[in-house]
Amino acid sequence: MNDKLKDVETEEQLRACYPVMKQLRPHLETEDDFVARVTRMGQQGYRILAAWEEGEVVALAGYRLEENLVYGKFMYVDDLVAGEKTRGQGWGARLLEHLTMYAEQAACVKLVLDTGMANALAQRFYFRQGLLTGAMRFGKFLKAGAA
Repeated sequence: MNDKLKDVETEEQLRACYPVMKQLRPHLETEDDFVARVTRMGQQGYRILAAWEEGEVVALAGYRLEENLVYGKFMYVDDLVAGEKTRGQGWGARLLEHLTMYAEQAACVKLVLDTGMANALAQRFYFRQGLLTGAMRFGKFLKAGAA
């Protein structure tokens, strides 16, 4: 099945990701805004791995390789979503499996992602995939910050 997983490399492929990403990030108002943001984020190492069926994106994961003093070298998964039509078909697990292999090949010591405290369905899914809670993240919105 991994032959249906491809890194997004072109603007056309990126635009094909927008409908699925919008399901996870409804604040992304336009496809052009999404493309602009991902293009900027790409300069900081952000990438998208997409699952394709019959020429359509059905699930995706946005990720980046990072390093900090807490973990050392790690992979951060910014986004993980299966489209409404394909939820429950195993795409999330396949994406995480692929990202785990990639992180190991890149000599990462950890794969990290965040989920909302109230998102019990996602939390159960992550536990089933072998991810464990290890921290609680705190944050606040800043006046000058852009969404």
